[in-house]
Amino acid sequence: MERLPTSPGERPEEPDASRGPAYTATATVNEQGIVTEWSDDARRLLGYPPSEVVGRPADLLLADGIDGTAPPFPPGRERWSGTVALRHRDGRRVEVGLLAHRWTSSGGTVKWFVVSAVTDVTDGPGAAPGEPLRDWAFTQSPCFQAIFDTDLRLVRANSGMERTLALSEAEMRGLRLPEIAPDPVSDEVERRMRLALETGEPQHMEAFVRPAGTGAEHSWTTSLDPLRGADGRVHAVCLTAHDRPAAEDDGPRMLLPEGTDARTGAPNGTGTGAGTGTGREDGEGREGADAPVPAGTHRAHTTTMTLQRSLLPHTLPDQSALEIAYRYLPAGTEAGVGGDWFDVIPLSGARVALVVGDVVGHGIRAAATMGRLRTAVRTLADVDLPPDELLTHLDDLIIHLSADEADRDSAGDAAGGIGTTCLYVVYDPVTRRCTVARAGHPPPAVVSPEGSVYFLDVPAGPPLGLGGLPFETAEVELAEGSVLALYTDGLLQAREHDIDEALDTMFSALTKPASSLDTVCDRVLAALLTHRPEDDVALLIARTRALHADRVVVWDLSSDPSEVAQARRNTTDQLTAWGLEDASFVTELLVSELVTNAIRYGAPPVQLRLIHENSTLICEVSDASSTAPHMRRARTFDEGGRGLLLVAQLAQRWGTRHAPIGKTIWAEQSLTGF
Repeated sequence: MERLPTSPGERPEEPDASRGPAYTATATVNEQGIVTEWSDDARRLLGYPPSEVVGRPADLLLADGIDGTAPPFPPGRERWSGTVALRHRDGRRVEVGLLAHRWTSSGGTVKWFVVSAVTDVTDGPGAAPGEPLRDWAFTQSPCFQAIFDTDLRLVRANSGMERTLALSEAEMRGLRLPEIAPDPVSDEVERRMRLALETGEPQHMEAFVRPAGTGAEHSWTTSLDPLRGADGRVHAVCLTAHDRPAAEDDGPRMLLPEGTDARTGAPNGTGTGAGTGTGREDGEGREGADAPVPAGTHRAHTTTMTLQRSLLPHTLPDQSALEIAYRYLPAGTEAGVGGDWFDVIPLSGARVALVVGDVVGHGIRAAATMGRLRTAVRTLADVDLPPDELLTHLDDLIIHLSADEADRDSAGDAAGGIGTTCLYVVYDPVTRRCTVARAGHPPPAVVSPEGSVYFLDVPAGPPLGLGGLPFETAEVELAEGSVLALYTDGLLQAREHDIDEALDTMFSALTKPASSLDTVCDRVLAALLTHRPEDDVALLIARTRALHADRVVVWDLSSDPSEVAQARRNTTDQLTAWGLEDASFVTELLVSELVTNAIRYGAPPVQLRLIHENSTLICEVSDASSTAPHMRRARTFDEGGRGLLLVAQLAQRWGTRHAPIGKTIWAEQSLTGF
């Protein structure tokens, strides 16, 4: 049988003390048993980098082969849990507890989301002698109760929680609530738990749900109480949930549409949820009949939500220019979810783009249009278009989509997204400059490191789809540590606020001291939303970082071919100063090719810039010519044409970006392994 690589003499990876004692290793496995995703913490647990695992059978990780109790997971189950013996990259045997959730995309693709908590917590961090959490009176409570530590990982669960989720305390210990039961309610509960830990104040919430197999609606009344030790500090948070029949529809804070499953957001009885069964294998005993609902109403809502979620980012990309946190809340009205969206896109030169948008309308058309726009923005960002030009291309796209929909719609009145808004922000950590353009969207708010808050002065621009009207770009330099807040208008349109009051409330929440950006997000939502939103809400919070002069070096070069040798020497000296001597050979080749091309085919002035960004080395050569090179295959007897082919083979990625005058050819190398 094929074997994964092992390194018997290699020492196991030591836990990173800065990240705390607990972490969650995650992976995804498709229905054929092939690993499709592999997290950094999975590498931390077993030592394998993603390149050695992704695309290979999951059973190669098993220490004893397949014995009938381990993945791959059989059809018909919605969840699987158990202890499995895995093989570390250094050859040793590792016993781990796994919890796997089955997830089906809107296109019918099935994958398993697998989590494993690695933790040495028992009674929670900071528990004082004589008052361990296990002595606190909750074990026999008929309520659903659990205790989470300051990292929001489960420490204790009572029998009520075990019965409700059909999981033992041991299977859940060390996991976060969204990892135990992935769904919007879990995300909201965790958000409130974080607020309880941050503020020391109890949090309360309610949600209407109809448990599977019953005809009556129930309301879960949930309390999240900070638990203090003898030192007065908050060491944990206790979740208590009471399940009671709803006496009347008196407008509680609904987290999900009525008649949906509390853990999945799907209509009851659809069989798409995780953790809703009565036994260990969740596909059994839970397809009971529900109270009658209008045909297709809940199933159409679920399809739209599934499509919408599949089109939004699931994880943030690896980048170092900005610290980022985000929240997304789908609309809770009968009109259905809308087309609000956001994205974070790494660009060349260590820059990052932030995007938020709001597609007109609700339902599956709005969600589909949102997906098309997000894909278009990523494509346009790849060619490094300036923000105003990018919005112009999006404007053209909306016009074409509207025309196509009008042709297909017999009534001829399909809006097709006309009136859609978008905000596009590019931040450069080298210059600390922020470039912004918007199409009918609210401007971003900025909180300075000193605590002042203001809106960036960005020309409004027309909404997308009107055509013929220009978009303008604003540019501003931001101090390191500034906080940017991007959002959609659903955040400010709660019915009990007027717009001025909502803005004051948002500014106040943004300026309060907070231990993390996640806390800022939660505080803003808690301040502005007292019930589930009537429109989608996207909130993106980013804190700026800077690449200082010791990580960036620039040389001005003449157009003399002899400068190529000097550029190589300068590069080698700089890499030695950075302690990157092992990367010198490849970098010299890249510099030689790019500088030679700029001198031979470009126009002066020519400039070489090196950027050392964490585990990435970026080489950029700029000149005043706007003509972009293109890679071509060199034939056997050709003297030229191999330069860019060599660059493409040596670099992790490369490309061209244009400036008002001239262009820059850039190439990125990964320093992992050097």
